[in-house]
Amino acid sequence: MTLSETLPENWQSPIAPGLSWYQATVTDRPIYPALDGSRSADVAIIGGGYTGLQAAYNLAKAGTNVVLIEGSRIGDGASGRNGGQLGTGQRWWPEEMEETLGYERSKALFNLAERAKHQLLAFADEHGIDIEYMPGQMNVAHKPGYKRSYVENAEIATMRYDYPHMRFMDEAETHERLGSKRYFCGVRDMGTGHIHPLKLLVGLARMTQAAGASILEMTKATAIRQAGGRTKIETANGTITAERVLVACNGYIGNLEPVTASHVMPIRSFIGATVPLERYPDVLPGSEAVADSRFVVRYFRKSRDGRLLFGGREAYTSDNPRDIKQHIGRQIAELYPKLRNIEITHAWGGTVGITLPRQPFVREVMPGVTSIGGYSGHGVMLSNYCGKLYADVVLGRSADLDLFKALDIPSFPGGARMRAPLLFLALTWFALRDRF
Repeated sequence: MTLSETLPENWQSPIAPGLSWYQATVTDRPIYPALDGSRSADVAIIGGGYTGLQAAYNLAKAGTNVVLIEGSRIGDGASGRNGGQLGTGQRWWPEEMEETLGYERSKALFNLAERAKHQLLAFADEHGIDIEYMPGQMNVAHKPGYKRSYVENAEIATMRYDYPHMRFMDEAETHERLGSKRYFCGVRDMGTGHIHPLKLLVGLARMTQAAGASILEMTKATAIRQAGGRTKIETANGTITAERVLVACNGYIGNLEPVTASHVMPIRSFIGATVPLERYPDVLPGSEAVADSRFVVRYFRKSRDGRLLFGGREAYTSDNPRDIKQHIGRQIAELYPKLRNIEITHAWGGTVGITLPRQPFVREVMPGVTSIGGYSGHGVMLSNYCGKLYADVVLGRSADLDLFKALDIPSFPGGARMRAPLLFLALTWFALRDRF
């Protein structure tokens, strides 16, 4: 296969269910070759999502010999199939971070996330990548008792975190801006927005290759071993030997590296795309993105052409459901009864990597081998920036990645055998609490 070839619109990922609307609207998604024989590199990267590609781009641009391998196709993982929302700050609100980390560390992590946001948008602008950026995000409360925390969140962001872009919405405004009466209040954030994630990824891969990095698809790492002060990545088609290795597999870590696997747990999330909503102009009239207060978050937004992209159903096993459209359709109808019979043209899923505290996992898991992942549903901007920060460490430019390394990320309980069943029970319990 040559790089002039592109994946067909109906390409079905072997690692994630369904054909995404993102895939259907990207017509120039290149095919990269597979590894054919053994290679050596200064830095080898396992995983072709945002983290791996940003690391490869920044390293290659500085003259580093970089080889990146992806077990499937670039875009088959979460980076090419996610909800596209950038968010603001970390996964937890800054005032929640303060409770365990204190103000100084919480503020440093908030500022880092702001730099991540600006870096992503600047990268796309600099390289002419049309990521279909649309401004605005609303965080909304599905229970009336949450009002006080939402009022305080907007105030704290402005007064303590120097972020003036958030404003509290009362019940009436929330209903108007959503076109739904199922939420009780919210915060509107006009300092962030949402994007077409696959367009960003495809453009990033092109720039990474142009910078001189070697991108190899359909090349699954089967083992990581160390000998003679170097690291060897074994695959079915050859071995890659490198001075340094970045493991950027996130929720697709499997059994490749046990430390990461004990700290980053995969869960499945699913999204549906409707036909354009010309007949329903009151549904998200401002085209902001939305995330709600449920533990099993419902997240939705409008695309540039007016479709509702709705995500919310989660599964805590590796099984691929056959009824994604049906489940997503029911959730849409709960919030928008008039859309009960709306046509869902595309429905798909992907695997998200989560950690117990919902904070990124960054650790040297072997000498010279760093693992980064566990963005816990907040990874569009953080994963891109973590890739850049890893490159900065290798190049001796910045130690900002230490802010994540210093976080206390405990392993999931239960050991390799019981970890997944215990997670299933815990998350099912929290999902039930969302209903009451």
